[in-house]
Amino acid sequence: MKPLSPDAIARFAGEHALAGFGVLLLVLVIAVPLAWWLVLRFGVPREESRLPPKTLLSIHLAVSFAIIAGAAALFAAIADELGAEEELGRLDQTFADAIAASVPPAVIRAFAWITHLGDPWLLTVWCIGGAVALLLARRRLLAFGFVLAIAGNGVLNTTLKHIFERVRPVHDQAVATAAGWSFPSGHTSGSLVTYGMIAYVLVRTMPARWHKPVVVAATVVAFTTACSRVFLRVHFASDVLAGFASGTAWLVACILSIELTRMAWHRRRARRASAA
Repeated sequence: MKPLSPDAIARFAGEHALAGFGVLLLVLVIAVPLAWWLVLRFGVPREESRLPPKTLLSIHLAVSFAIIAGAAALFAAIADELGAEEELGRLDQTFADAIAASVPPAVIRAFAWITHLGDPWLLTVWCIGGAVALLLARRRLLAFGFVLAIAGNGVLNTTLKHIFERVRPVHDQAVATAAGWSFPSGHTSGSLVTYGMIAYVLVRTMPARWHKPVVVAATVVAFTTACSRVFLRVHFASDVLAGFASGTAWLVACILSIELTRMAWHRRRARRASAA
């Protein structure tokens, strides 16, 4: 039997994109709670843990840097294949054309509403509102990190767009309007970082029983918003994948920075208390 060509695979994936989205969403809903349990079971220091705090810290740093390095490598691999003359550009277009021919208009209209969850104006509202709430609660470090993560991602994404200057795919302007360059997807990285930071802040400030639902909800919102860009054809699939990569690297770097700063402050306060 002759193996399928990359174009045939991209066409098949586009024709079944809605089913693929549903399967991936279900996998995330199952995998995220499992991952959260693993973090609580093996990644959080406990009194009965046999690992000393310095060893746990080293493991956390190694895992964080591995995620950042992996996301950066994925972004670089995608960026290296950009261009209509490259195979990735052709597969992107084949996938987008198959979606346009197979996904019902009612589904497209639903995604046109969902995609607003990643609009810059709404993410800005979340950023300002979250920072004000944290400042009123006297959580200055969290407020500073929250703003830095969301605003910094906006600057990073804009910079990357101007570096690569990829033209957006042709799409139905009556359903969704998007201006500017296409690579990487700002809605994708913006949603991932913003809702990821909201989840991080809520995990740090809410009772433990809410942690898992918050993380799952943030994952579902970010993933669905990102996928909406592909269904609306305002982005190529590789734009969204690159947005996931850049957003993941930036989110992990920001959370790691906040945690390391928090640990340094606690150590400084402990030293001052012992000296007094």
